[in-house]
Amino acid sequence: MSTVLKARPFQANNKSKIKSSFSRKVFMFFNVIALIIIALSCILPFLNLLAISFSERVPVMAGEVGFWPVGFNTNAYAFILSHGAFWDSVIVSFRRIGVGIPVNLVLIVLTAYPLSKSTEAFRGRTYFAWFFIVTMLFSGGLIPTLMVVRAAGLFDSVWSLVLPGALPVFSMLIVMNFMRSLPRELEEAAYIDGANHIQTLLRVILPVSTPTLATVTLFSFVGHWNSWLDGMIYMTRVEHYPLQTYLRTVVVNPEVFFRNAAALTSSDIMRYLETINARTSTAAQLFLATIPILAIYPFLQKYFTTGLVLGSVKG
Repeated sequence: MSTVLKARPFQANNKSKIKSSFSRKVFMFFNVIALIIIALSCILPFLNLLAISFSERVPVMAGEVGFWPVGFNTNAYAFILSHGAFWDSVIVSFRRIGVGIPVNLVLIVLTAYPLSKSTEAFRGRTYFAWFFIVTMLFSGGLIPTLMVVRAAGLFDSVWSLVLPGALPVFSMLIVMNFMRSLPRELEEAAYIDGANHIQTLLRVILPVSTPTLATVTLFSFVGHWNSWLDGMIYMTRVEHYPLQTYLRTVVVNPEVFFRNAAALTSSDIMRYLETINARTSTAAQLFLATIPILAIYPFLQKYFTTGLVLGSVKG
């Protein structure tokens, strides 16, 4: 007993020496500096975008706007929110998320659960695992995918934005590895109680997989929200564009936004154009497009690190 008691102060002192060592202080100093630089590189462009969206047209055109608005006004936002095409694209994006995320989660879970079994329990596991992994390395190409979507009659529908990427393989691998790390005793206890595979999945596996499922939900949300290329390829009508496709069109050709403003009279348009320009309206639209991401991320962030780590390493 005395030996143990004497060893404890030595361990505590040893830890304090490690924490206060010079090399650790140098590492922590440069680590903090690097993280601050990375954070500023992400935040400052966003602040500049926000300042431009609230500034008048003349300072924006002269390049005088930094991180604070010059000639503060909200005319850009008033003009955007009066534009019907912007709201149409927002509705399409939310419809895509409402359909796409449930489809992604269902296919992820139904694929990850059997692949999390051992080769003894699922003899074809290795074959199917490689079947999905190969799709991460090689794809059929844009033209064949376009031909398949066209032949299936999915053009100008929300399904053309959802079905081609219905199973995110990377997210599926995260969930699969997490399920493999769960104790086998959980499933065995459920089987002893008479549960089948579906009941075990719904009542035992999924309730303990909340962090990982929240993580892949965030991945799916960001992927659907930020995707623009598929909307440009599969949608033939502008009113069917998702938000990011619409914004890409506006950024490339800003004059498009100032056309067909049916909700505004000519006097309203001229009044707005006195204080805003294409760059100001584009900045305001880009900021509005980031609001859903900023709104949902704080609620899922607490699961993000835990779910990603647990799903990446086999326990």
